[in-house]
Amino acid sequence: MKQRIYDSRAQALVDFAPREDGKVGMYVCGPTVQSAPHIGHLRSALVYDQMRRWFAATGLDVTLIRNVTDIDDKILDNARIAQAAGGTEQWWALAYRVEREFTAAYEALGVLAPTYEPRATANIAEMITLIEQLIERGHAYPAADGSASVYFDTASWPTYGELTHQMRDQMEDAADSEPVGKRDPRDFALWKAYRDTEPETASWDSPWGLGRPGWHIECSAMATRYLGTEFDVHGGGLDLRFPHHENELAQSRAAGHGFARHWVHNGLVNTGGQKMSKSLGNSLFASDLLASARPIVLRYFLGSAHYRSVLEFSESSLSEAASAFERIEGFLTRAAEQLGDSAAVTPQTESSLADLPAEFIAAMLDDFALPQALAALHGAVRAGNTALESGDEAGLATHAREVAAMLDVLGLNPRDAAWAEGSGPEDASDRSALGALVEALITQRAEARARKDFAESDAIRDRLLDAGIALEDTPKQTRWSLT
Repeated sequence: MKQRIYDSRAQALVDFAPREDGKVGMYVCGPTVQSAPHIGHLRSALVYDQMRRWFAATGLDVTLIRNVTDIDDKILDNARIAQAAGGTEQWWALAYRVEREFTAAYEALGVLAPTYEPRATANIAEMITLIEQLIERGHAYPAADGSASVYFDTASWPTYGELTHQMRDQMEDAADSEPVGKRDPRDFALWKAYRDTEPETASWDSPWGLGRPGWHIECSAMATRYLGTEFDVHGGGLDLRFPHHENELAQSRAAGHGFARHWVHNGLVNTGGQKMSKSLGNSLFASDLLASARPIVLRYFLGSAHYRSVLEFSESSLSEAASAFERIEGFLTRAAEQLGDSAAVTPQTESSLADLPAEFIAAMLDDFALPQALAALHGAVRAGNTALESGDEAGLATHAREVAAMLDVLGLNPRDAAWAEGSGPEDASDRSALGALVEALITQRAEARARKDFAESDAIRDRLLDAGIALEDTPKQTRWSLT
């Protein structure tokens, strides 16, 4: 089977073939670091992490670029509002602080770091060069009001609207700048003239005067700089299709670049049946989510729906995900006890497609159909448990390898060091101390059972349960876990 992918521009499933044999170039629109990350940001980052991991599992060398927009109207506005309320944080400090929050959230969720993560402010020269090319080609013009602003001439590009399949005459006016100085209200800003209300540090010199880049030109310049004038996949949230990605495509193609061969967009997140948004006050921030559930469970939940579908979040979502993932963990633990802590259940640095069930491979090749892939995962868990109960060690080993291989591809193997309990020496020390106490009580309980003092045995079990520690007796040992 060939890799299939849904191309938003074609509005169809298409065969995916890398531009260069053995390599894949991906550009993903990263965050505008104006405020704390929320569940939508986490889901989008995870979607492209899953795709990247799958491409790598099939033997492709993946270059993934994810940008950081660290200069923007909203960043300046938020810094200004905070300063008006008595704060002292500068816009660039706010952007960096929020960027670190995003990085921490991505790392907690097991999202691999991109090959490179360029900041907009570090690529101003490339943006200016691209704007100059557009002016030379007749697709951009300096503002008519004499300011330093420069606009893209949408009327000059006949295919403008091809990504979202819109007619230019039916489009809304561009709201990224004042219409003064534009030839047409639908023209969008490539360069924004400096305004007295903005800090001087948020402006750069250019052939047209002091100013800063428009939002859309940033991604075109950075994608081209790090992936070349043509690359394989451009990804981002569904809400970026228009105007951001539409404008990216138009200006890049107008500059003579092939740009992205395929456009991929992930679905949004609903809470309580409503689209999540800050204006509705129903944002679910990453810090709250990571505090309310194990990060690996949150990753499982966020990656459980098809990437193009709406992800519905409710109060029961994480508890249901936790129960489903515990069944997987429980099987791995029982398999390790029966088989020994062998390669059959430990993470592999390079997952072998030979260990993946055909159903899982077919699902991933079919536009990354995660619901079907997870169905194959749970099917292997059930088959493994059946083999365990029947004493079929060969079958158990086979299914354990399958489960571990699928989890490795999905970045969900709980036995991977990346998901170790805690994040530092203090956490490890606390866990070790707790383990020593519990193991001592388990030993006392075993001694009580050996002398048939079942009242004492049950009392120890009940005391541990009251403290939030559950025991599970197996033929070989007694396991404990936090409830």
